[in-house]
Formats: sequence, C-alpha cells, structure tokens
Amino acid sequence: MAPALIRDEIVRDLAELRALAEAPVSTSDDIVRNVSRICNDVHERDLARYSRADLKAVAPLVMSEMFLLRSIIRDRVPDWHSRGLMTREAQHAVRDTLRVLRYASDMAGEVHWDYLIAADRDPAHRAFSEQSYNTFVHSAFDSGQPLAFRSGDVILMRGTKTNSAAIARIGDVDSQFSHAAIVHVDEHGRASIVEALIEEGAVIKPLKSVLEHGIARAVLFRHRDSALAARAAELIHDHVKRSLESGTPILYDFSMRLGPSNRLFCSKLVRIAYEDASEGKLRLPAFLTRFNAANAAFYKRIGVTAEESFAPGDLEIEPAFDVVAEWQDYRFTAQVRHQDMIMTKLFEWMEVHGYRFREDFSIRLIAWLGRFSTKLSRRVQDLVANHFARIPPHMPRRTIATIVMLHKTAQPLLEEIQHQERVRIAAEGKPLHPREVFDFLEDERRRSGGHVGYLVAPRKWRRAVARSG
Repeated sequence: MAPALIRDEIVRDLAELRALAEAPVSTSDDIVRNVSRICNDVHERDLARYSRADLKAVAPLVMSEMFLLRSIIRDRVPDWHSRGLMTREAQHAVRDTLRVLRYASDMAGEVHWDYLIAADRDPAHRAFSEQSYNTFVHSAFDSGQPLAFRSGDVILMRGTKTNSAAIARIGDVDSQFSHAAIVHVDEHGRASIVEALIEEGAVIKPLKSVLEHGIARAVLFRHRDSALAARAAELIHDHVKRSLESGTPILYDFSMRLGPSNRLFCSKLVRIAYEDASEGKLRLPAFLTRFNAANAAFYKRIGVTAEESFAPGDLEIEPAFDVVAEWQDYRFTAQVRHQDMIMTKLFEWMEVHGYRFREDFSIRLIAWLGRFSTKLSRRVQDLVANHFARIPPHMPRRTIATIVMLHKTAQPLLEEIQHQERVRIAAEGKPLHPREVFDFLEDERRRSGGHVGYLVAPRKWRRAVARSG
C-alpha cells in the first residue's frame, strides 16, 4: 500500500476513535463500552500489515494522536465523576484504555527514534525537556514557551528498576507508574521535589536533579486551585524540612495504610499535603487501589497490610487534577513495557495458579547481609547495591528477600524478551506485539515444571506435571 494511502487509512481510523472518545454518555455502561472499543481497536492493531518505512512515516502522527485521545478521555473524567458514572468497571476501563494508548504511543516513538539503545555514555534526558516527541503538552496549557512548574504540581513517574515495575502492578489495576512527588517553588523561584523514597524516607531534592535521574516516563498534574496547591506544597515542604533538620527523618511506610502514622509512602505524602492544605476537605484519591485477597501472602511478605490504598497510579484519573504534560524517554519505554507485562504475569500466576516465592540459601544470605548492612559501613552495603540504592534500617528481612527474588525471577525473562525483540527489529523493523510477549511468558510457565525463577507452583500442580511428563 502506498504511504499516502496508509496515512489516509490511519487518519480515518483515528477519527473514528476520537468520535468514540467524544461520544455523549448517560450511563457507566456507555463509558465502558466506548473506551473499551478504543482499547481493543488499538490493542489488536496488526503491525504485520505495515512495512518498516510505513511505520516510520506515520509514527509522529500516531504519537500525537494517541496523546490527544488520552487527553480527551482524561478531560471527561471530572464530569463523569460528578455525575456518578465512574463505577469500578468504568474506572478500570478508562485506565486500561489510557495504558494501551500510551503503549501505542511508546511503540511509535521507538520506531521514530530507530529503537535507540540506551548506553551509559548517553547524556541524561531531563523529563519535560523540549526534545522531539518526548514531551506532549495539553492544549489548555501549551503557551509555546518552555514548561513552567508551579508549587503544588504533582509529578507521577516511572523508574526503570524491577521494584518500580512491581509497584506499578501492585493491586487490582495494572498501572504504568511507580512514584509520585510534589513540586515546591520557593520565594526565589527555586524548584524542589518533596517525596518519600523507600531507601531514604521523606526528602527534599532539587527538581532538576530528580528529572534527570532514572525516569522512563512522567506525567505532570496540576490542581485547579493554585492557592490551595501552593499551600499544600508549603506545608509538606516545611514538615519534611523540620524532620530533616531535627535529625529524625520521616521513615518510609511499607504498610501502605492511609490512617494516622509518623511514616509516609510517596502518594500518602501527596495526600497529606492536600488534606492539610484543604483542612480535610480534599482527600486523595477519589478512586482507591484494592489489594486482591488471593495475593495476601505476597503483600504480607513485602509489608503491605492495607486492604486498599492510594497507589501512585491512582493519580492518573484523579478528578481534582488536570494533566498538564506527559514525557517519555524512548530509550527505556520498551524495557518498562516488557517489565510491566512480566509483572502482570507474575502477579497473575500468584493470584490464579497459587504460585509463591520460595527462598533458598543465597536469598536468605543476601537478605541477612542487606538487613545487617544498615548497621555497618557503606562498603558492606555495596554488597547488595545491585538490588537497593540503600537499605533502610526498618525494612523487614522478608521484604528485602522478596524484592531480590522478584528481580532475580523477572530479569532473565526480561533479557530473553529483549533478545527476541532485537531479532524481530533486525529482521522486520517492528517491535514485538504485547500479545506475543504474553504468549512467550505463558509458554515459559508451562515449560518450567512449576518453577519460574523463585516462583514455585503448588505441590499438587508440580506432581501433576511430573506424572504427565
């Protein structure tokens, strides 16, 4: 098919998707039906129909239109919420659709950038910088000038490590985000980030350094009441600053409970900032993440005791905030997409098939060293630095062990998927379709004999496999 005809076909298809995104709705079922049709249409798109040149030619159009579609759907959430239409089913359908649209945009960006492979020598790419097709700004906030941050802005982020993928996938909704932080701008215009980190607890860091470090994607959110937002940033900034100056930093809260506590996790920090600033009138989020009871054993291992909580990805459809801009680093989008899919399957195997993590001597040793190293020198801590930037003194041994087992289970799967994708790109100039990744992972589980890394199937399943073999 000629490039012009392919472009015309895609333009027609995108127009149909936009019509669905803009269609009037009167019930929750209308929302679910319309956005699910968008999700399924994009997800089932067959890349085999297009040549390498075709994909590269339409990539900029696809990236821009996928962001526009996300913006249209996201902009309607406050109205749908006010009308009582954002049921659990509608929430899930909207979030699934936003995720699939973002994956489509990422894959187009990877084509556009010729599947650039990240290297240590590559310069850091600062989030929301003005690189071609890395930053998309919502039309309501696009002044044509460089993006300006405001006090109280909230940044939703995704890192590139395995534990970031696990955080993004924890709970009953598959998210693409693992961390949230609030921007503070002082009277001199100096911008900083106030955040709660697993390794360090609640900290304040220069905004510039945070945006240059280990981020694969980020979304900038802004509350509509700028005075409330500024007050929220000031209150949480001063609270964290006092704790640091007193020498008693606020520790990370592994429980993910939203009730009163002297510990914080990342999105709880944002919640408290806005709750205090609004004198209790605004309690984030409007839509909570729930933790599936079938995975209770895993949650217990990592220290989560809440039945529902404010996961970072819940901000994605928070009606009190507008999306200002999105940014992604196409050097890492394929990696985090594959990590997402691996975590989806690992959690599914635990929930549906009863798989559980099983420690061996090496894991117990790493966990013991990691736990003990908090009382020893930095040199000893470096022994476990492949898995943690720094071991917090209150991290339970079982949490350390589980994070290490997650990494050691997921990493070989990731490396094999990345190898298969490099082969596909070299031969056809196209990435693996997500369904091919899921098919590979299921094949690995079936071939594994009940052991996928440190995940082990129930004994009765392993006995059945042994008999059939």
